[in-house]
Amino acid sequence: MDRPLVLHVGVQKTGTTSLQRFLRLSQPALSDALIVRTPEAGTPMRPLGRAAIAFSLSPGETEGAALDAAFGAVLDGIPDDGRAVILSHENLAGAMPGNGGETRLFPALPAILSRLLPLAEARGFAPVVAVCTRRMQIWLPSVWAQAVRTDGYSGTLETFRAETRDLPGWGDLIRRLEAAAGPGRVARLRLEEGDPDRPGLALMALAGLPEARLAALPPLAERAMERLSPGATEFLRRLNGLALNPHARDRVADLVARSQPLFT
Repeated sequence: MDRPLVLHVGVQKTGTTSLQRFLRLSQPALSDALIVRTPEAGTPMRPLGRAAIAFSLSPGETEGAALDAAFGAVLDGIPDDGRAVILSHENLAGAMPGNGGETRLFPALPAILSRLLPLAEARGFAPVVAVCTRRMQIWLPSVWAQAVRTDGYSGTLETFRAETRDLPGWGDLIRRLEAAAGPGRVARLRLEEGDPDRPGLALMALAGLPEARLAALPPLAERAMERLSPGATEFLRRLNGLALNPHARDRVADLVARSQPLFT
């Protein structure tokens, strides 16, 4: 097992969109040494993320088998040519607080890793888990806004803070992951310490790419701005309290995201 595989498991709201865009834009220049998989439409990475969320909310054997199969489908699509691999999907962490009634700090992630890492090892990979974190006082409001936007959460920020007041710090999560993955196999990447213009460099370094090649990669032309405006977020929060069909609610949410000046 000497073929590097970096499993970037998020977590949500730690700059993943920009990170994945940097990985995709940089991959052609590194194509001789690196394979990158991100959750693009129509790829096996999309079902893998959904399976991880489902398992985290209901960790039964049926959901676990579906997670194993989804990860196997991703591994099936990786050429057997010795190149290092980065798999990046923030939903591999499982449901974030505010999604499906979850109020804890990714309690299912150790169990998810306990299933996925042996599957990667059986294919000849030496997997390393990468977890991005962000200062908790900044991260929680961002998670609340995302839960309102994508998960139908209807509580106020004050309600959300009360529901998550017992969350431990990131150190607790890292210790649980190390217990599941084994010593030296979990890397914590602090968002505040990374290069905001080249946010995927730390993952590439974990994959073993030479520093000189990484230094030559151009920065992103612009950064992602995903969070909705306060007015648009409040509109969706109130909408989430209505008994709408989920499909209709998601269509309205898309319209709101495209028409934010209406809610200033």
